[in-house]
Amino acid sequence: MSREVPAVNRDGVTEGATGRIRDCVDAVYRSESRRILATLIRLLGDFDLAEDALHDAFRAALEQWPRDGVPENPRGWLISAGRFKATDAIRRRARLDASQVLLDQLDAGAGDVRKCEDDGIEDDQLRLIFICCHPALPFDARTALTLREVCGLTTEEIARAFLTVPSTLAQRIVRAKAKIREARLPYQVPSPDELTDRLDNVLQVIYLVFNEGYSASSGGFLTRPDLSSEAIRLGRLLVRLLPDSEALGLLALMLLQESRRIARTSPAGDIVLLEDQDRSLWNRDQIREGIALVRRAFSSGRFGPYSIQAAIAAVHAEARGPAETDWQQIATLYDMLQRTSPSPVVELNRAVAVAMRDGPEAGLALIDAIFARGELADYHLAHAARADLYRRLGRTADAKGSYSRALALTKQDAERRFLESQIVKLNQL
Repeated sequence: MSREVPAVNRDGVTEGATGRIRDCVDAVYRSESRRILATLIRLLGDFDLAEDALHDAFRAALEQWPRDGVPENPRGWLISAGRFKATDAIRRRARLDASQVLLDQLDAGAGDVRKCEDDGIEDDQLRLIFICCHPALPFDARTALTLREVCGLTTEEIARAFLTVPSTLAQRIVRAKAKIREARLPYQVPSPDELTDRLDNVLQVIYLVFNEGYSASSGGFLTRPDLSSEAIRLGRLLVRLLPDSEALGLLALMLLQESRRIARTSPAGDIVLLEDQDRSLWNRDQIREGIALVRRAFSSGRFGPYSIQAAIAAVHAEARGPAETDWQQIATLYDMLQRTSPSPVVELNRAVAVAMRDGPEAGLALIDAIFARGELADYHLAHAARADLYRRLGRTADAKGSYSRALALTKQDAERRFLESQIVKLNQL
């Protein structure tokens, strides 16, 4: 039986080899593109120029690697290729003064390229996170820019996650980049005296991304694992490069919350309450890592809201079942959290913990006090918590009213189905 001769392209490379190289390039893009972009932004000093250079570099890899082979250091090759592609593009329009100035800067820094390829990659990612979360940018712009540039999400994906029109989201990103360029915001990790305030901005953005992934604000699915996994990746990067106690606490909190993701919904996508979850489905590796991080955070002697929330999540994770949950410890931790980071939502969560410790009447009194101040009136989870305590007290009419109010406020399909099911159960009493 004759053997088929493999097809060969015009460069003498078999189609099979080309396919393998393309798979390799795709794999490098998935694993390294954000790191490469971070370095190109530092080298080129411009987000848009760096993005174009990134894509030019990968196009060059698709053309050259099948012929020349995959380089020993693909990331370094792509950084160099991207930088030189950008330099060539600037030379073509060097008649403009600004382009000539930028070209001079690039030429002056040419000797530093190999060092940044080999040694500065992780630092460049940290720099990129801090500039995307710079306090000079509006908060919504920080979030959008971080998701776009650091996480690599598309404009459409970000807009869908945060209920924004893609064109509006795109303009937000454009304005943020222009602000960075025009204000000449430094592409660097803050100095020690600036670090605390700047770190808070970074942690806030990462946590917002995680929360949207952990409990989507709208849509047909309760969770967005792509967003929560990106937030955890950023948290790991931050801890590796800047092991502050609150960075440790945030990573711990995300891991402990994420450990329950599979158990939080039924196979049909319906919500399963914490007390009803199959704890054998919880990810024990994430729980062990999260608890170890909580201990590291508290061992420093200085901890804040993320560390305290992580400690609360750890108490839940350590309980073998609902009846063994240490609600006294959880209520105490919420007392600490309310002193450290007071808010109506923290107060609501504390009220639920008090209800579990002291009975539903005690918790209901605390929730009623929040509503009496005119706070959380449009927060569906507050009405749902109130409804659950009414239900536990046998106040069926009040429970149905609060569930109905929560139902009117939620935009999440899984939550809507859950609230409707609770109302149906009450109607059957």
